[in-house]
Amino acid sequence: MSKIYDTIIIGGGPAGLSAGLYASRGKMSTLLIERGKFGGQAATTEELENYPGSVEDCTGPSLIERMRKQAEGFGVEFVKDEVLEVELNEKIKKVKCKKGEFQAKTLIIATGAYPRLAGFKNEMELRGKGVSYCATCDADFFTELEVAVIGGGDSAITEALYLTKFADKVTIIHRREGFRAAKYLVEKAQKHPKIDFILDTVVDEAKGDEILEGLVLKNVKTGQLSDFRVDGCFVFTGYLPISELFKDKVKINDRGDIITDEDMKCDIPGVFAAGDIREKSLRQVITAAADGAIAATSAEKYIEEVFEV
Repeated sequence: MSKIYDTIIIGGGPAGLSAGLYASRGKMSTLLIERGKFGGQAATTEELENYPGSVEDCTGPSLIERMRKQAEGFGVEFVKDEVLEVELNEKIKKVKCKKGEFQAKTLIIATGAYPRLAGFKNEMELRGKGVSYCATCDADFFTELEVAVIGGGDSAITEALYLTKFADKVTIIHRREGFRAAKYLVEKAQKHPKIDFILDTVVDEAKGDEILEGLVLKNVKTGQLSDFRVDGCFVFTGYLPISELFKDKVKINDRGDIITDEDMKCDIPGVFAAGDIREKSLRQVITAAADGAIAATSAEKYIEEVFEV
């Protein structure tokens, strides 16, 4: 008979790693399954200035590595595998992966989110050929070149500032005149000599055959189209939850977010969700980590109530 863990965590971002830390520190047998790199979106973020207690020049990858080692030190087991199916309705939860099947008394879903496409023509055709969704991954390809950043939130402005370390010029293209990003970030970008803004504008098309050669821009107020020569285009227009695996398994809203209560409980007993996968108002590393801690604590209480005699 295969081992039955106290909890299985799906996802190795800040929410999953935090859940792992709290669960294992609480003496729960804990398995964390991650299909790719640990860290999720945080691992692609160069600067994490707003995470409390961050060391100077803290980066996403460095913070995630410290979190992973900390969780491992308390006994979290890690498996690199892709989850294919989950069975949640029985008392013991089953997680079926490519390499095998795992069982647990509780399940914590922390699969996070993925970048939303901007929706312009040829976006998919030129993805990875000048169109990117990760400045940390691809910035060095555009050293001394000119790039555009699409978006107006914290991620767009933060990554635009990061890109100035490599590119000669960074142009932020935003569909509105105002920004969702924090005021201090916008002001920092406005003062930067390498950053320009094109507002009230969307990208209508990416031009190029084998590589991006430029963009066609559309003014949302006048409808006027214009050509904009650029070497790279970075899209930061939000994220969508990675929840396909859990549809018809737990309660999910129209956007695809898993719905939980304040204790991270889903509508299925013994199943919890944490981080960007769940319905919430603020998606940041700090809120993901908090979700993970709450989910693990709730899972521990559930086990005490249901399994302990």
